[in-house]
Amino acid sequence: MSKRIQSYSIERQKARWGWIFVAPTLIFFSLFSFYPIFNAFYASLFRKKLLSLKPPDFIGFNNYSYLLKSPDFWNSIRATVVFTLGTFIPLLIFSLIFAIFIMSRKRFQNFFQMAYYSPAVLSSVVAAVIWLLIFDPRGLANQWVNFALNTPGIDHKWLASSVMVQISAMMVYFWKYVGYFTIIFIVGLASIPQSIYEASKIDGANDWKNFWYITLPLLKPTTILVSIMSMLQCLKTFSTQYLFTQGGAPLAPINVITLNIYHTAIRDHRIGRASAMSIILFIIMLFFTWLQFKFSRTDEVSY
Repeated sequence: MSKRIQSYSIERQKARWGWIFVAPTLIFFSLFSFYPIFNAFYASLFRKKLLSLKPPDFIGFNNYSYLLKSPDFWNSIRATVVFTLGTFIPLLIFSLIFAIFIMSRKRFQNFFQMAYYSPAVLSSVVAAVIWLLIFDPRGLANQWVNFALNTPGIDHKWLASSVMVQISAMMVYFWKYVGYFTIIFIVGLASIPQSIYEASKIDGANDWKNFWYITLPLLKPTTILVSIMSMLQCLKTFSTQYLFTQGGAPLAPINVITLNIYHTAIRDHRIGRASAMSIILFIIMLFFTWLQFKFSRTDEVSY
């Protein structure tokens, strides 16, 4: 009986110290993650001007009903979906291809990792400014494309055409983040024991079968992580679209939800409506994250 009491006391001490170590993280998330979400939802129930000293008017869910009827908001949904699909899928595919390419190299692996990862070190603003210069009518983008297509002097209107400006924004995000997700895939590939590949080689499997029946199944947790992170990163895009519009690009094709939130809050001073858009974006991100977990739920991967 005394041993059981002593064991129970030790477990309570472990639990107490566990809560002590976890408490700073819980406090941090409560202050900087949970509180802003609840505060945004609370603000979305009011009509409030940003610089007005008048008390806000409680209007319930009128901000949400207005947004659901607003063509401008639905255009932001369309722009966000187009950008996310056009960036998320290539990021997922090419980051895996680049990771396999780097891992297959006998030499210069560190060099390739540094080369692919280096754009991720830059801030989004710096990356957008660099590509603004590239997309200039006299910039490198037109020169490269004209050289490849043998069409000298043609301006492809990277920041003027509604279609091209969407492609341009996707290219910037892909260039910036593909190296980051490549490194994550490299870590996942490195965790797969080489003994499995050696056994499959003895059984006569070629590289293609190794990829489909060994690499992809065992890389599934990493793939889920990359897919969720890249999707959330695309849904939160802001700085590239903002700088493009400041540089003269048309707003409507790239007026993603985050950019619409910024204009609604800062330019139009409608904090309640902007908060409602933030909550809708949060729900969209939460839904797609849950959806990916649901469809990718399998048994634990074992080697």
